[in-house]
Amino acid sequence: MTTGVRRRMGVEERRQQLIGVALELFSRRSPDEVSIDEIASAAGISRPLVYHYFPGKLSLYEAALKRASEDLASRFNEPHEGPLGARLLRVMRRFFDFVDEHGPGFAALMRGGPAVGSSATNALIDSVRQAAYEQILAHLQVTEAPARLELVIRSWISLTESTALIWLDGRRIPRAELEIQLVHDFAALTAVSAAYDEEMTALVKRMVENEPTDGPFADLAARLIALAG
Repeated sequence: MTTGVRRRMGVEERRQQLIGVALELFSRRSPDEVSIDEIASAAGISRPLVYHYFPGKLSLYEAALKRASEDLASRFNEPHEGPLGARLLRVMRRFFDFVDEHGPGFAALMRGGPAVGSSATNALIDSVRQAAYEQILAHLQVTEAPARLELVIRSWISLTESTALIWLDGRRIPRAELEIQLVHDFAALTAVSAAYDEEMTALVKRMVENEPTDGPFADLAARLIALAG
């Protein structure tokens, strides 16, 4: 018989393990409710050893948040091919995948948690929002956004966050409906802005010129026409 020998982890490997364990626990419960003892137990190490790698729960939470924010930001990456409406819908599906997987942690981050309000946390949240903003600009083939377009995109990103938080509180609306509704919201915000600005009008025309009749934007138009009829 051979006796199993536990492999000794290097410093960075152990840190990454603890971050992964913390993220898993934070995905099921609010970070406020997760103790260092629980993290240590789940990682198979002692409480003092956790403090050897992280000075406290706040620093571990911030490290976990950094990894989660990078993951969330990557959900907005989408090839610039095909109709815009379909691209945005795929992005919304990946965004809600993340919200679904990390619900309590996502809610704690946006509503209040152990690191909320710290400069490091605020910077991470802002980095996700900025990544989303830049991705949308790239999909619209715009290098520098005019004022109205920036307002539309940043307002839509805020709306997406708020919608996800409300959905997590009971999940009373089917997730798939919210995903397409948010795509419709983007189109609607852009169209309303176009009513006040010629530059936005030109942008909306570019947005819809290659949209298929069965795409999200055409679906919104059909619903609005039906309401007016």
